[in-house]
Amino acid sequence: MPVLNVYKLDGSQAGTVEVNNEIFGIEPNKNVMHEVLVAELAEVRQGSASTKTRAEVRGGGRKPFRQKGTGRARQGSTRAPHMVGGGVAHGPKPRNYAKKINKKVRKLALKSALATKINEGNVIVLDDFSLETPKTKTFINFAKALNFDNAKQLYVVSFDSENFDRDYFVELSTRNIEKVITISTRELNIYWLIKQDKVVLTKEALATIEEVLA
Repeated sequence: MPVLNVYKLDGSQAGTVEVNNEIFGIEPNKNVMHEVLVAELAEVRQGSASTKTRAEVRGGGRKPFRQKGTGRARQGSTRAPHMVGGGVAHGPKPRNYAKKINKKVRKLALKSALATKINEGNVIVLDDFSLETPKTKTFINFAKALNFDNAKQLYVVSFDSENFDRDYFVELSTRNIEKVITISTRELNIYWLIKQDKVVLTKEALATIEEVLA
């Protein structure tokens, strides 16, 4: 059963915690991770690029010159794709890039990404801390104490009703630190788990993840 180190906000270790082997101890499925990552990146595409065809460009209703006798190639409209000011042939139109992924596949991808991070020793748990006000320096010192201040860090908080203010202060405290991202458990995705080097889970976030992915 995987074991994660638990740390206090001052950087001191506060013990360890055993996590669910069926969630965090599985054999990572890289193919599924790739499939879900592609879907996540596709979902954030706007798909709003648009061009006008020859039928949509204004003008061009009159034949530009007579059919025969000019020595030029015959033309029916100045809005044909090969004409300056004409429409676009095979250009982009608004579309939805979203790709359907089953819930079980998404869960397996998240489990695989988390298991990969744990196997690399890049997941820790943050517990036994309280914040009265947001303070960026506190989290800078926390990262320095654990020697990953130069790494890209991902903080995962739960934003539950009991700890909402504390988790919100975590977000405010870390948002101005370079390479640091804070997200809620509802926003947890493959992209950030792969992109960031270190993952810091609050104890409440860990419990929520185990409950959701069980």
